[in-house]
Amino acid sequence: MKLEQAAVRDDFASTWRYQPLPNFYDEMLGADGSVRPHWRPLIEALNSIGPAGLGARWQEGRRLLHDNGVTYNVYGDPRSTDRPWPLDPIPLVIDENEWAAIAAAIRQRAALLNAMLADFYGTQRMMRNGIFPPELVFRHPGFLRPCANVPVPRGIYLHNYSADLARSPDGRWWVIADRTQAPSGAGYALENRLVSQRVMPDVFRAMQVHRLADYFQFNRELLRSLVPHHHDNPRVVLLTPGPYNETYFEHALLARYLGYTLVEGADLTVRGKAVFLKTLGGLLPVDLIMRRQDDGFCDPLELRGDSVLGVPGLVQAVRMGNVAVTNALGSGLIESAAPAAFLPTVCQHLLGEELKMPTVATWWCGEEEQLAYVVDNLARLVIKRTFQGPNVQPVFGAKISDPARQKLAAEIRRSPSDFVAQEQVALSTLPVWQDDRLAPRHLVLRVFVAAREDSYEVMPGGLTRMTSSLDSLVASMQHGGGSKDTWVLSSGPTAQTTLLTAPSISLEVSRATFDLPSRVADNLFWLGRNVERVEATVRISRAILTRLYHESDPASFAGIAAGMRILLALGHLAPRPTKATNGASKEARDAALEREMLAMIYDTDGKSELGATLRQLRRLAWLLRDRFSADAWRSINRFDQKFAAPSRVEALRMGGALNLLDDAIVTLSAFGGFAMESMTRGHGWRFLDIGRRLERALLMVDTVHNGLSVRAIDQNAELQTLLEIADSALTYRSRYLTSMQAGLVLDLLLLDEANPRSVAFQLARLVEHVEELPAREVSSRKSAEWKIVTKMLTALQIVDAAELVRSDESGKWSNLETLLATIGNGLRTLSETIARHYFDHSLASRQMSL
Repeated sequence: MKLEQAAVRDDFASTWRYQPLPNFYDEMLGADGSVRPHWRPLIEALNSIGPAGLGARWQEGRRLLHDNGVTYNVYGDPRSTDRPWPLDPIPLVIDENEWAAIAAAIRQRAALLNAMLADFYGTQRMMRNGIFPPELVFRHPGFLRPCANVPVPRGIYLHNYSADLARSPDGRWWVIADRTQAPSGAGYALENRLVSQRVMPDVFRAMQVHRLADYFQFNRELLRSLVPHHHDNPRVVLLTPGPYNETYFEHALLARYLGYTLVEGADLTVRGKAVFLKTLGGLLPVDLIMRRQDDGFCDPLELRGDSVLGVPGLVQAVRMGNVAVTNALGSGLIESAAPAAFLPTVCQHLLGEELKMPTVATWWCGEEEQLAYVVDNLARLVIKRTFQGPNVQPVFGAKISDPARQKLAAEIRRSPSDFVAQEQVALSTLPVWQDDRLAPRHLVLRVFVAAREDSYEVMPGGLTRMTSSLDSLVASMQHGGGSKDTWVLSSGPTAQTTLLTAPSISLEVSRATFDLPSRVADNLFWLGRNVERVEATVRISRAILTRLYHESDPASFAGIAAGMRILLALGHLAPRPTKATNGASKEARDAALEREMLAMIYDTDGKSELGATLRQLRRLAWLLRDRFSADAWRSINRFDQKFAAPSRVEALRMGGALNLLDDAIVTLSAFGGFAMESMTRGHGWRFLDIGRRLERALLMVDTVHNGLSVRAIDQNAELQTLLEIADSALTYRSRYLTSMQAGLVLDLLLLDEANPRSVAFQLARLVEHVEELPAREVSSRKSAEWKIVTKMLTALQIVDAAELVRSDESGKWSNLETLLATIGNGLRTLSETIARHYFDHSLASRQMSL
């Protein structure tokens, strides 16, 4: 056995060149350099895979993360708000017996913190009996006085709780931080697991790793038990601060995974001391709010008056028992470091037990003895503010100069109760994949807990975060850190759990599809419009580039000119000075046009209209990711890097651009197919399609207006270009063979209701859609939107294509110009009317009729 272990160790050392850090506990290797028993199966698998094999597998992992749009937001970063999620392929492996001890300790800690909150917001006996300093409660900005003595369903304040753990050099785990008001990370842990299972499925199965689905199932069962009404089929919403929050991706992921509606504060309203979801179809009662924003921002009426994220009157609705909120409002009170100094005593008092897992040694300077110790030992402590602000960083005493320590000591003496000191933990290390080898990094493990009946359930895994370098002891994504999956091993086969449990009662069939907030309808409408804008630009650009190098072909010249006029009118190209092209050779003109087109397509300066539209498209898709299937999201998310940079090989840049445009058409068609075939025909799908139909009609009007010249030298070439841009060339040829006539082309592109690209087809669909929109008032009269779009459709139905190409006295096609102007103005009016009636969030009265 020893020889086998030595062989594994030697093979691993020679292959992966891993060197553990002296004087730190290494999760994988023992002090003698041997592989720890529970890591051996993984190491043997890695030895078999080899660095090249792991690199290939991890390429797939990075692709999955990108396709799934896994990001986190970096506050204050001028380059970008969202960053790709930094996942490492090597998991943290934890033995089953060790995990059992961790889980028992964390369950106890969750129960203890819950009991503390019940005391602080209830009888406050601990403060009366001198067990806990009142100063740490009443001075705490997280103590919400309006929430005192507010009934909490089943006495549970902490429905979800997470703790950050660190291992010291002697191998013991310590709690270094508690997350109690809106703990984040469980969604990222789930995403890490999904990716690691895809990358190393064989290793995952062989090592019998505990699944995570049970944890989320327990969480759902708990939430169902807390709702005050509609127990059989409650409406649960997940409240997010919005897309600029650090962990917005997680909010969207959890909402989709758990089947809850993702909402912002403006999507909810309080009426009659109850909470309702504002939808296009009226108000829908909300039974439970799973919040992901801090306590104080939840109600600007009774908590923070400057909050624009909350729901006015929410505290009163909770007080009346009409809605449940998780975690309970005010639970952030015990999230600071100071309470940790009193937990051993409090645990004995409230639970009658010894604290199973201690917090890292903590001293609150508000007590004289602890103050003296902290001032005398600043060089080896970490100093924090008692009530840590969002932009206040801890001070590592060992990293500052003697004068700075003296200055800090003086500041602590002036206001001792404002400071807390903690022992600096020598964080353990584990291997990370870097430059085709494994290197050590420090780690912090975040574990997650969900309340369950009279106890707590611990997720059998967690979010492992590692530092950006060995010089840092801060394991934070905001500071360049990374993450890992956490594998808790099982001694036997693991359970296969699904969130789709058998219902306990029979529910009535429901085909309701009207829980659509106006904010979401607005975003869907504009997503549809931007999808069409991108597609139109891509088709026009492709028509130009394919004609650019045809040898002295007059038809190509005319087609290029038509396409350039359209792009110029749509704002994609800047006007070209005549002097710049006079006297230039064809080659020079072609080269200049190529540079201009490539700059627009790849948006190298970040200023092109196409680039702006693509960024808006991705932003809207990001806001709506909980509304789409995973396949639909992946199809639209792939635009993120497609238009990033041209080929480095000059000769291949044009070919690369054409390949890119071809691929973009396929991707957009795929998204349209997913939306058409996967989205339920509710108001969400309807507003998405309204946006697409309206924009497609408007773009066709602009394309015909700018692409067709009455006095063109080669009008046939222009007509062929219009048909190609409109993806209607095949239909035209099947009807009229090689005969090219303007009236016939205009009939196909403007008047033919059977052509999915024609203006008439779009208007016919818009008539159907606006008839199904929710009525804003009880009336037998047709809506303004219906009148606008019906008038436009009628104008097309009564016109004769031959009349459109009849020249007037000045030689112009005035009938065509009048029709295009009428339809274009009507479409813009329709857009404004829909926005005013359905997306104007300031008109709350429209949403409040029951």
